[in-house]
Amino acid sequence: MARHVVATVTEIPPGARKLLTVAGREIGVFNIGGEYFALLNRCPHQGGALCKGPLVGLVTSREPGRFDYSRRGEMLKCPWHGWEYDVRTGQSWCDPDDVKVRLYKVSVEPGEAVARGPFVAETFAVSVEQDYIVVEV
Repeated sequence: MARHVVATVTEIPPGARKLLTVAGREIGVFNIGGEYFALLNRCPHQGGALCKGPLVGLVTSREPGRFDYSRRGEMLKCPWHGWEYDVRTGQSWCDPDDVKVRLYKVSVEPGEAVARGPFVAETFAVSVEQDYIVVEV
């Protein structure tokens, strides 16, 4: 799998996110308390732009009228239909047995390690369709 440098740690402070396109895929990178997570920007429910949704906490209830709020900012709510996903695991809160958002491996590396490479230049196929006359002056 190819590795891509997408941001500096200062670009995504705790509680923030950065949306970007990597290798043709829209991805959201989230900083949750100093840990970084990357998710595909597509809700598995109906294809909404998941990573544009709000970060919320987890609400649970053991009995009617009593609610517990935990994991503040760790659940991502789809802006289309409100389905919620755990940013840490990609697991759906609405259908945890069958629905999961795609996660990508994220690491934080020192600048000198990234500068060493190896670097791979993106290349494109090129063809020559006709010849040209060039004059140097």
